[in-house]
Amino acid sequence: MKTKENYKTILKTLRDQIANGSLPFDSLLPTENELALKYGVSRPTITKVYNTLQDENFVTKKKGVGTKIIFQSNKNNQLTFGLLLPGAGESEIFSIISNRFLKHFHDGKFKCLWEGATTGNAEIRKDLTEKCSNDYISQKVDGIFFAPLERIPDADRINKEICQKITTAGIPLVLIDRDILEFPNRSTYDLVSLDNFNAGYTMAEHLLDSGCSVINFVYRPNSAFSVILRHLGAAAAVHKRNMEFNSTNIYCGDPEDASFVKKISISSGKTGIICANDSTAAMLMSTIDTLGIQTGIDVLIGGFDNMKYASYLKSPLTSYAQPCEEITDIAIELMMRRVNDKSIKPINVSLLGQIIIRESTSFSK
Repeated sequence: MKTKENYKTILKTLRDQIANGSLPFDSLLPTENELALKYGVSRPTITKVYNTLQDENFVTKKKGVGTKIIFQSNKNNQLTFGLLLPGAGESEIFSIISNRFLKHFHDGKFKCLWEGATTGNAEIRKDLTEKCSNDYISQKVDGIFFAPLERIPDADRINKEICQKITTAGIPLVLIDRDILEFPNRSTYDLVSLDNFNAGYTMAEHLLDSGCSVINFVYRPNSAFSVILRHLGAAAAVHKRNMEFNSTNIYCGDPEDASFVKKISISSGKTGIICANDSTAAMLMSTIDTLGIQTGIDVLIGGFDNMKYASYLKSPLTSYAQPCEEITDIAIELMMRRVNDKSIKPINVSLLGQIIIRESTSFSK
């Protein structure tokens, strides 16, 4: 554990020194042996640090020359953006998005401020997000990227207040993943997200093609407004085949609560359940298993986000993967556009993802 901690500490120290110019562009870092001696660690630890810095485009390693710094900060004219991505504590998609932002930062395109808010506790995420937004405003950043809070009471009001504070401060704002208003209403902010309607349609169509004659949709209380678009998309796919999908096919509750799950209508060998995301699906699959209902025999289940654990569940989960890197890149394009002209009309960009088919949506024969 000590080596791991030293690796992280050394990496952060060098990364910060390169980013702030203490270790200037085109200069050479100490040899691996010299730095290992300085920090009292093994040479392989420093090799790992230097390799990571090279992967992040801070340095380049050349045989016979050494490890040269290639990062340029461009301090005098570099824009500074704040990241408000509270979902990074719960979903891998926001970790991918934040890493993509940081890659652009390391490439010298702009400076990124991110104070975390990666806790799994929703209430702490709320407090951290509000604190970060106030900090970014006080630092007069050039723009803020915000993925609105969800699954906490009063999230809608809090999201609106945060956006209003940012707007009042005259700071450009780009929303990521979801709007702060319920569909079909639209806010006045730029937004880039998954095409949630198409994602819901695609998942329902797949379940119907897999032999389901009944489609249900399950989500948790205080979910994001994107959930509405997903079940509207599912409804459209079902209705296209002249089949029934209405409010009785939509269930809101805790998928870990057996009493709630028992209320979900399941006709063995005929029912498909679309869950609002993979975490909801994983919880639901575990609960129905305790109730003697088998995924792949009695019911088919699909989710969204393609979390890493999806393929390792008892019944590997079919999931709709989001184009996280593309979402990030377009969000940056929208921000640069707005920084150059704050008066332009907002743009809503919806991107297609990809369904990853696994055993959870195949009836056993």
